[in-house]
Amino acid sequence: MPPRPGLAHKLQMVVVEADTALAMATGDVPVLGTPAVVRLCEQATVEAVKAELAEGTTTVGHRVQLDHLAPTAIGGTVEAEAVLESVEGRRLTFRVSVSDGHGLVAAGRIQRVVVERVRFLEKAGGPT
Repeated sequence: MPPRPGLAHKLQMVVVEADTALAMATGDVPVLGTPAVVRLCEQATVEAVKAELAEGTTTVGHRVQLDHLAPTAIGGTVEAEAVLESVEGRRLTFRVSVSDGHGLVAAGRIQRVVVERVRFLEKAGGPT
């Protein structure tokens, strides 16, 4: 059965120095960096659908639209939630949000595409 709208997953993480904009060279402040926010959201999308994928398939990132709205300091806990909103052929669209103890940190949408793992890796020229 293909993934269906409504599938969801939540993930939490504690912000450490390696997750900061300063450490990632994407800013000069020691708060949760946007690349770490995107990574957490993408992880949540992967987890939301992985049990529903046909054998030999996986999903790959296609589009990320995310607004990073508020800072989170080192030691803060953030929670990402991904909810599958729509399925159009192989394209999966998720609504994602990240919050911490102070409120909404980030929100947006992520699209992933279902691919055949071996064929995708062959196309990339990597090991299967």
